[in-house]
Amino acid sequence: MIHEISNRTVEKYRPSKVRVDPEKPYMYLHEQEMQKDGSVKDVNTVFLTNRECPFKCVMCDLWRHTLDDPTPAGAIPAQIEYAMERLPSAKVIKLYNSGNFFDGKAIPRSEYEQIAELLSDYEHVIVENHPKLIGSFILEFRDLLSGSLEIAMGLETIHPDVLPKLNKQITKEDFFEATHFLVNNEIDVRSFILLNPPFLTDPLKNIEWTLRSVEFAFDSGCTACSVIPVRDGNGIMEELKKTGEYTPPTILALESVFTDALKMNRGRVFCDLWDLERFSECDKCFNERKRRLDEMNLTQKILPEIECECNPPTAHI
Repeated sequence: MIHEISNRTVEKYRPSKVRVDPEKPYMYLHEQEMQKDGSVKDVNTVFLTNRECPFKCVMCDLWRHTLDDPTPAGAIPAQIEYAMERLPSAKVIKLYNSGNFFDGKAIPRSEYEQIAELLSDYEHVIVENHPKLIGSFILEFRDLLSGSLEIAMGLETIHPDVLPKLNKQITKEDFFEATHFLVNNEIDVRSFILLNPPFLTDPLKNIEWTLRSVEFAFDSGCTACSVIPVRDGNGIMEELKKTGEYTPPTILALESVFTDALKMNRGRVFCDLWDLERFSECDKCFNERKRRLDEMNLTQKILPEIECECNPPTAHI
């Protein structure tokens, strides 16, 4: 059992990073997403290569595609140009950087104007950031954009015993205050919520606290929540799995949470489908389940459940 969680502990169990090129994003893709006004728009997502996040959360594996040193000057505009030359046109762009857009060592603040110029054709820009990295620099970037700004922040969970152990170094009050500041400055906020975070292993409690966290995010002023099923693969999560401090979620639990969160009718809810097959134990119905969740993400409507022998009517976890 791991008795103390710290940056050093998290790093101790890590495998090697993936070699990345600071002149290129490590991934980019084109998709569709429902907007807060109910319209469905094309979205370009660019996964920027930059300096590793200084907050080393227990469940995170995004550090794999990051640099050890501050991002070189000119690298971020070059990456955006690289991706835009290869992506189709879209109205919305997500610049995700495996950490915090407003960390000056990850995204140099001196390059905000150049970045904004590159994004001039987009009507809505989404970036990700830590709730503690809030300040006037965000408003300066907002004012440079031609379109509106949205910031995605990890709330993770409001469970009073679990959140402190994740090494994220925030409280739910920090998240509320950050969201309040952003909303008051006409910046939309979406939250990342974990299903089955480490240190919470009861299946029913996991569903309960995920939904409670979604409610808190909407109460704070978020317009969207993304539910992320927690997976292992970053080193320390395997150790926690061995000691019984982490239990992977099931696809049935994810379906249950997604459905109940949509029923709240408080805002958009998205279900993260990355590596979804990890959480399925049935090959017969997996593709149908994934298609259903895909469509629910896009339409924000609850679709009929998939019938299969793997999930009798009483199965919710």
